[in-house]
Amino acid sequence: GQLLKLNFDGMRAGERVSADEYEKESVADFALWKARVPDDGDIFWPSPFGEGRPGWHIECSAMSMKVLGESFDLHLGGEDLKFPHHEDEIAQSEGATGKPFVKFWLHGAHLLVEGKKMSKSLGNFFTLRDLMAKGFTGREVRYLLLTAHYRETFNFTLDGLAGAKTALARIDECVGKLREIGRDALPRGQADPQVSPTNLLANFTAAISDDLNISAAWGAVFEWVRETNKRLADNSLSSTDAAANLVAWGKIDSVLGISVKTETEIPAEILALAEARTAAKQAKDFKRSDAIRDELKSKGWVIEDSPKGIKLKKM
Repeated sequence: GQLLKLNFDGMRAGERVSADEYEKESVADFALWKARVPDDGDIFWPSPFGEGRPGWHIECSAMSMKVLGESFDLHLGGEDLKFPHHEDEIAQSEGATGKPFVKFWLHGAHLLVEGKKMSKSLGNFFTLRDLMAKGFTGREVRYLLLTAHYRETFNFTLDGLAGAKTALARIDECVGKLREIGRDALPRGQADPQVSPTNLLANFTAAISDDLNISAAWGAVFEWVRETNKRLADNSLSSTDAAANLVAWGKIDSVLGISVKTETEIPAEILALAEARTAAKQAKDFKRSDAIRDELKSKGWVIEDSPKGIKLKKM
């Protein structure tokens, strides 16, 4: 009853453990060891009380204690495992050691796919390979899954993935501009700034510390993007400010792990075409210049003119 309020009087013995085939004296009983039966085949081990196999619940206590010790901090699982599985883990583990088993339990809600519960029988699930074949990336899938609170039922859709692509592009563009301005502004070894112009670190930390409130955490990120873009547009962001923002974002991304895209290595062929276009423009051969721009585009590159020179971006 630690994880779920149970009405033992209203529960009927045998409902949860019909497959265990044993008489229960109490509705809260569960098997630690199951005697061997012919249907087990080769799945059995010797023990002081005869051949058999561990109950389902004892396996998890045994494995977690071997790796993590008799007490540990976090235990995760689906919401449907609270009872009987996790309740039984607590009972047997604390009964064996006399110590608290787990400090914090995090139970995830079920995932829906296009509005329906994901199941093998319906075939309504995507593998990562399926999604990448549709043109999505791993970081887009990760972002979408990171937008939902772990205790809320989440509906995974292809439209949502398209939205993830757009959201990540906003972050990539903002961080890319900050890198241009502030890449070399902070010398190595300089103390990290504790506060960004919008208190990004403080706001993000407060949100994520509140039972992993990921919605509020993303809210802090996109408020920072909005304010940073505004300062970039009116040229009020110094190189030192830009560097401080990059350090702050680096700490945020160490939690989110969405790995903002870095500059792509530009092939020599593409660089040569870009130089030829520059030469054509200087010679006022704009027809040739436009033709090279179209050729670059056909090869997957966009060329932009800026006061600091040309920029090549992978499409």
